[in-house]
Amino acid sequence: MTRAFIALGGNLGDTHATLRKALDALDALPRTRLVAHSRFYRTPPWGLHEQPAFLNAAAELDTGLAPHALLDALLEIERGAGRVRDGERWGPRTLDLDLLYMGGVVLDDERLTLPHPRIAERAFVLLPLADLAPDLELPGQGRVDALLAAVDASGCTVDP
Repeated sequence: MTRAFIALGGNLGDTHATLRKALDALDALPRTRLVAHSRFYRTPPWGLHEQPAFLNAAAELDTGLAPHALLDALLEIERGAGRVRDGERWGPRTLDLDLLYMGGVVLDDERLTLPHPRIAERAFVLLPLADLAPDLELPGQGRVDALLAAVDASGCTVDP
């Protein structure tokens, strides 16, 4: 089994319910167990600012799936939640699942980069990830707690 971390987010519809269903779907993946999930965070939009705030979280998994198989499963969960990938970056969405880290694997191909290349820039990823693994060393990027200390997280709040 390999330890993996997934970022979850959304800003359309009932985001609490969507994220909870996504966590259940992650736990139901073959050869995969949901170990823990972070608190939910209300965060300002990234990139395109004229849209609703996001709800973000992170999940910690033990999985026997290979990286690309896990990515395919994440995309299927997104589709099941009504996510349409129309090429728009940073726009509104029902659900976004990003594979952040997978057992120290370093990978960069046309479909997947591990660890996720923009973790260090994003408080909306680092805050929930720090709930689960503040001392996690991301190859080529640093420790989660140090990365979080270097970003502005002032617009992010814990969502009850």
